Amino acid sequence: MAKVAPLLYSRPPMERMVRIHGRIKAGEFPNCLQLAEEIEVSPRTIKRDVDFMKARLQMPIQFDARRKGYRYSAPVEQFPAAPITEAELFALLVAHKAVSQYRGTPFAAPLHAAFEKLTAQMNRENPLHLSNLEQALSFHPFAPDDADLATFQVISQAIAEQRALKFDYRKPTAKNTQPRKVNPYHLACVDNRWYMVGHDLARHALRTFSLARMRRPTLLAATFERPKDFKIETYLKGSFGIYTGQDDFEVVVDFDPWAAVLIRERQWHPTQQIQELANGALRLTLRLSNLPEIERWILSWGAHATVVRPETLRVSIRKIVDELSTRYETAMPARTTISAESLPLFT
Repeated sequence: MAKVAPLLYSRPPMERMVRIHGRIKAGEFPNCLQLAEEIEVSPRTIKRDVDFMKARLQMPIQFDARRKGYRYSAPVEQFPAAPITEAELFALLVAHKAVSQYRGTPFAAPLHAAFEKLTAQMNRENPLHLSNLEQALSFHPFAPDDADLATFQVISQAIAEQRALKFDYRKPTAKNTQPRKVNPYHLACVDNRWYMVGHDLARHALRTFSLARMRRPTLLAATFERPKDFKIETYLKGSFGIYTGQDDFEVVVDFDPWAAVLIRERQWHPTQQIQELANGALRLTLRLSNLPEIERWILSWGAHATVVRPETLRVSIRKIVDELSTRYETAMPARTTISAESLPLFT
């Protein structure tokens, strides 16, 4: 029977090359056999890595026949970045602009520092460098969350170490905070607001908490095992935003031609179905587990949206419209009509 070579653990190429660089820079004159044994790959793999470092990264590597190992023929201060494609550069640009949306918040400084570390070694001679494209893309978040960085860090640590967490929490309609103990499972950013999803130990159920309404989060010694079947996608399946419910609603909304143009351009929910109606209008159908978030969204469209069903949503919006009508009729002697043609429309 032929001898079977042992299976070697293949490290990522960049990790291998950084280790090769470290050995060469230290003046240890490593060769392919030594490096292959240390990194647990084949000598042929090491040879390919060295050839890539010489040809693509333009690193001054030479083989010293007397010392039987590699050396640098010129000083190399740090490991250079790999060549970057236009698509990769644009992806970095998007990430850079996404970081900028947190300017003015506690997250700005650490996010900026992390991004600078990631891009510090980029080839500055690249004509498509970030500095040349910075004016091509921007983000304009609406009312970003005012979450505290220290709170974010404590929760992140609790999730990573699977440790219980205690904090004081204020519900939107409450005047005072209440103590809570939670096994935190996940952090999610939805509509520029940070939320934590976890198992509430007192209520024995999953709950969602806004970081902006949390006070004095503290790590506890108790640890927990995150359920293997927990997936944030499953938890939020019936949500229109972040909050979940136990019901099952078929939400049907008709949009006039003006709003229909904008509705067609976006994926509003994974369950959405669009039915074209006469004169450019459309009908949007969603399957949701709760109604408060979709109610606010429908109201944001004003007279351009009409709820078809469920009836509970129609009644709720009718009550709000009646209340608004009473308020504005009291405050204003005459009602002003705004036509769809007077509203701005994207082209």
